[in-house]
Amino acid sequence: MNGAALELTLIEGRFAVCRLAPDAASPAWAAQGFSSITRTAGELSVVCAEDAVPPGVQREPGWRILQVAGPLDFGLTGILLSIARPLAEAGVSIFAISTFDTDCVMVRESTVEKAIRALEAAGHRVTR
Repeated sequence: MNGAALELTLIEGRFAVCRLAPDAASPAWAAQGFSSITRTAGELSVVCAEDAVPPGVQREPGWRILQVAGPLDFGLTGILLSIARPLAEAGVSIFAISTFDTDCVMVRESTVEKAIRALEAAGHRVTR
């Protein structure tokens, strides 16, 4: 990546990170708009619109998503580092998600403005 500026977009809406049992079926309620479903031996992790999560589901609400403009070549290195480093230095914690075409970084809604300022100060461009 060699220090190149990235284009990021702040995705509309608030998102939640949910935890389901590892043997749970992929939930239909998470299938609208932006979503990510990841299964490990110990859990089924779901990221989706906060208002789509039904009552009783373990969740961490209040996230916003910054998505890198893609598609990104699989040979590129340092993409997440170029985002994570300025955010860490600004004291902003992240939850990262990668897809086939791009990377996304989730930040708490309470820190989204601080995150955008830190990313822009690092030379990246953020579209709202």
